[in-house]
Amino acid sequence: MIGFVDPLVSNYTVVDFRNKASALIEEIFAREKIPIVVGGTNYYIESLLWKVLVDTKEHARRCDSGSPICAPQETTGPSPQGAASRKEELEQLDSHELHRRLRQVDPEMAARLHPRNKRKVARSLQVFEETGIPHSEHLHRQQEEDGGSPLGGPLKYPHSCILWLYADQAVLDERLDKRVDAMLAAGLLEELLDFHQRYNQQKVAEDCQDYQHGIFQSIGFKEFHEYLITEGKCPKETSAQLQEKGIQALKRVTKKYARKQNKWVRNRFLTRPGPHVPPVYGLEVTDLSQWDENVLKPALQIVESFIQGQQPLAEPVKMESKMLEDKWSHHMCELCDKIIIGDREWAAHTKSKTHVYQLKKRWKLHSSLSSAGSRAPYTETQGDSDGTENLGRDQI
Repeated sequence: MIGFVDPLVSNYTVVDFRNKASALIEEIFAREKIPIVVGGTNYYIESLLWKVLVDTKEHARRCDSGSPICAPQETTGPSPQGAASRKEELEQLDSHELHRRLRQVDPEMAARLHPRNKRKVARSLQVFEETGIPHSEHLHRQQEEDGGSPLGGPLKYPHSCILWLYADQAVLDERLDKRVDAMLAAGLLEELLDFHQRYNQQKVAEDCQDYQHGIFQSIGFKEFHEYLITEGKCPKETSAQLQEKGIQALKRVTKKYARKQNKWVRNRFLTRPGPHVPPVYGLEVTDLSQWDENVLKPALQIVESFIQGQQPLAEPVKMESKMLEDKWSHHMCELCDKIIIGDREWAAHTKSKTHVYQLKKRWKLHSSLSSAGSRAPYTETQGDSDGTENLGRDQI
């Protein structure tokens, strides 16, 4: 549900994927068959299973049809077809200006989002512009629905089953490196050069290439940017070096992405709070020579039991919910002049080398002021109105 999209289309979003895939799922149900969703990108899978997205296009369609449940718009937003382009327009603004606008219309969402997270800040502004309702209010309404949770709305398909293939990290890393090598052997560089010449070369010449939207943000293209724009214009040795640089970047980013996907399974599926969570059955694929024993036979038994409405012999993976952590909490570290969002991120920051270094620096300053006989040997730092950090006036 993505390969058919024209490469120059930048406004095909997870909402569009969800809508098209959901229609196919209903069509499969109508034929009394069981839909099988294969991933992949777990954010997209989550959008199919739970009500977690805000569809501003659907809201605009309801408004156009005069639906009585349409909330009045406080600002005039673009048409549904221009929704993504409006988001891109907002992203062109300075991050501080963007965040200031969000604070005016949705202070709760502004407190959740870091000012530098322009994409999410722009999305929240877009939601408000096109619906007249703050993004945070949309999320609260989802969470308050029957079966909702702090992560979003209810489960859309109550009788679902998730099979999670996982492997030892070292084995997976090696497997992913080999996968990139296989892609190269199958003609990846030739495909990249052809794609670049057809769709991106003119953008580069006009200095308007965009690796943040549409297909251009996908893994495997932007990593070869330097190689692609210099191909045939530099010595062969330099071209070979840039090619190798792109290959290593692709391998590194691919492994990072795989870790992110596994983290998503743990945080959004395995530790999702509440009873409305499909069972997740783990199938270990570390040793491929044991595929039939470790993967195929257990999977067949799980699916057969699922179809018959029985309990499988295998136990689903269980992890304790971590929702006691506040992932939206707002912390200001005046010592490092940083805004930190989330309890876990704050705990990590306070243990970071940068923060510890600043603590030691502060301690040395405190010691020198004390030895100099300062009347105020140590006070908390003061924040100027412009957000910069300075020593308290009584420390000078």
